[in-house]
Amino acid sequence: MEKPEKTIKWNSKKIIGIIIFWLCIWQVAALLIDNALLFAGPIQTTRAFFLEVCSGKFMWTIVISLLRILAGFIAAFVLGCLLGFLSFRIPFFEEFLSPFMLLCKAVPVASFAVMLLIWWGAEWLSTAICFLVVMPMVYVNFLKGLHHADKKLLHMAEVFNIPAVSRMFYIYRPAFAPFMEGCLKTSLSMGIKAGVAAEVIGIPKWSIGGELYLSKIYLDTAGVFAWTATVIALSFFMEKVVLYLWNCFCKYKHPVRFSRRADKGSLVSKLVLEGIHITYENQSVLRNISKELIRGKIYCLMAPSGVGKTTLLHILAGIVKADTGRVSAYRADGSEIEKLRVSMVFQEDRLCMQETAITNVELVCGDREKAIHFLIEFLPKNVLNRPVENLSGGMRRRVCLARALAAEAEVLFMDEPFTGHDEANKEKAAGVIRKYQGDRLIVAATHEAGDVKKLQGEIWQLLEEKEQLNGREKS
Repeated sequence: MEKPEKTIKWNSKKIIGIIIFWLCIWQVAALLIDNALLFAGPIQTTRAFFLEVCSGKFMWTIVISLLRILAGFIAAFVLGCLLGFLSFRIPFFEEFLSPFMLLCKAVPVASFAVMLLIWWGAEWLSTAICFLVVMPMVYVNFLKGLHHADKKLLHMAEVFNIPAVSRMFYIYRPAFAPFMEGCLKTSLSMGIKAGVAAEVIGIPKWSIGGELYLSKIYLDTAGVFAWTATVIALSFFMEKVVLYLWNCFCKYKHPVRFSRRADKGSLVSKLVLEGIHITYENQSVLRNISKELIRGKIYCLMAPSGVGKTTLLHILAGIVKADTGRVSAYRADGSEIEKLRVSMVFQEDRLCMQETAITNVELVCGDREKAIHFLIEFLPKNVLNRPVENLSGGMRRRVCLARALAAEAEVLFMDEPFTGHDEANKEKAAGVIRKYQGDRLIVAATHEAGDVKKLQGEIWQLLEEKEQLNGREKS
């Protein structure tokens, strides 16, 4: 068994003690060298710092220099995220940008600074250099974070037709947030250092880099140390500000209310499966499955594990496309429905684990009161505002049932809906499902005959159909 990693606990006394220790080491080194032109101690550096502060131009230098660098950082962050999103949506775009990103990462900052100094001038050189240093880092981390979004949650969002903005905040944001937090910590300090280095080369007016260069010209080592300490303090302060703003963004709860009024003329009368066939790794999973499912009925898809119940439900829900055959939905007048509104209880929970039970249901129905109404049918009211990651497996499953029932849908698919339930909770959950069925068509996959009885459904034996087909093929 692996030992848990030790975490360092910091407190103010410990930090102050460490700082004092290293200041003493610094001062001792300065006394030993005993040459202010080569090495200035903390006392000399502090004196030089206060002389700069009292000079009258210190604050303007800090503000103007920082504004130039932050302009490059903000532009790099915005464009890096935009290009990362485009590359995520359009794979060719990622290939198209790869030479430019490689160039930005490989070319030395000094080379960029010299070229831009010739083309652009010194005034906004630090802005351009900061941009070129930070933008590839933001692009790479944002793209990587988007690719780490949970594919199963994205399929869930597709089935429930969750709006794109809600997907970004509740599915993509948890995926890219850790990548971007680390990126911000690194890229901001690197951007400030690169911007100051560019100012040393370009020497624009009112710049930290320009002051560093002048201190070097006048052999003012204490001044160099004082301005260097200023850059370190600015980097530390700006990192805290930027990470605070980022944490505010990560904690922001975007409103999920939206209107999804049902088109009464599109109510499904029946769902027809015609010759559904699908293979996986050269093995037939489903072969020639045909069935007519009638509105208002509950069908219990019975078969042992591994026969293809989940695959068939995914085909019905539009997540998976069959190799051959088709699924058609018809109205009472016989006209075909192009886009069927469906709801689903997946085999896995597929919940946004950091969000509350209420938010998870609200995401699919757009109404907080409606979400609470369905949740209290399954769960105690005092757990509804807890993140679902803190709920038991059975409670999470009941959140999934509430979510499926709260969604505005004409057909409800349920894959092993009572997983993690004891008999009492199975009876209760089945009663709630029947209570809110209305005239919806329900298809539930299960391998337990008791579940069929609780749901009062019609048995659909998937295995028998496959065995009959195999028998005809052999004969």
